[in-house]
Amino acid sequence: MIDTAALPSALSPPRNEERIGFLLVFLSALMWSLGGTIARFIDAGDSWTVVFWRSVWAAAFLLCFMVWRDGWHGTLKLFRGMGLAGLAVAFCFATASTSFVVALAYTTVANILLMQAGVPLLAALFAWALFRERVAVATWLAIAAVIAGVAIMVSESLDGSVSPIGDGLALLIAVMFSIATVITRRFAHVRMTPATCLGTMLAAAFAASQASALGVSSHDMGFLFAFGVINLGLGLAFFATGARLVPAAVAALLGTFEPILGPIWVWLIHSEVPSARTIVGGAVVVTALLVHIGLEFKRQTRPARAGVTGVPSPN
Repeated sequence: MIDTAALPSALSPPRNEERIGFLLVFLSALMWSLGGTIARFIDAGDSWTVVFWRSVWAAAFLLCFMVWRDGWHGTLKLFRGMGLAGLAVAFCFATASTSFVVALAYTTVANILLMQAGVPLLAALFAWALFRERVAVATWLAIAAVIAGVAIMVSESLDGSVSPIGDGLALLIAVMFSIATVITRRFAHVRMTPATCLGTMLAAAFAASQASALGVSSHDMGFLFAFGVINLGLGLAFFATGARLVPAAVAALLGTFEPILGPIWVWLIHSEVPSARTIVGGAVVVTALLVHIGLEFKRQTRPARAGVTGVPSPN
């Protein structure tokens, strides 16, 4: 759900801490991959009711997590220190998390998650367009592949095979996360946890104004709790704790488990089979992302040599 490549890694963490980081980032991707499966168990017909309760439970969990980690004074300091950049990230997250729930009523989980897989590369495209950040040739090729893969998936809505609303919302999710990624990169002081917590609060407030009714059955409330706390809140807590302990490219690689595992869970548990175009387009997107991450990981781990990798030559 959040672009892992957007966050700086810790400076040479101890080996045991790095292993813990690997586990935590993987667990975050695992928690996020369960979102579609949990949502399919919820019977509430109004998507806005689902958005409201999911956001309320997620906000409560994230607030408790920050208070436990930083104390009340530290938590208030984090919220005050977000600035306009934090508000922008919160708005992007509120839009994306709301769109995810609404999109589930119109398209498959695979379609939504596989479009999100291209977020790191779309972020690079936005960073170039808005701030003229340098983009390597390999990244341009990967961006082109992602656009082609998304086009294949979206083509079903153009010929009437599926609802264009679902594909449009899935694409909006990817765009919002990409913009949040660019903002996070440009404003490194923005802490993800408070901005995301604020985003869940904004989503809950807006959903409350749109929902026809907020009452749900005890069955639905149990799954809404899991949807907000386990899928969204716990996933973010794992990520926020572990992402700083591993290299950015490794965190990004572990993050790809979300769009890969998500459709598998829904297929195994709910027998929701993605269409042929979704599989083909998603395979193109995930392959482009994996190749790009592999090249980035190789670049980051390449031994520094004078005059070759940015180290000044002694001559």
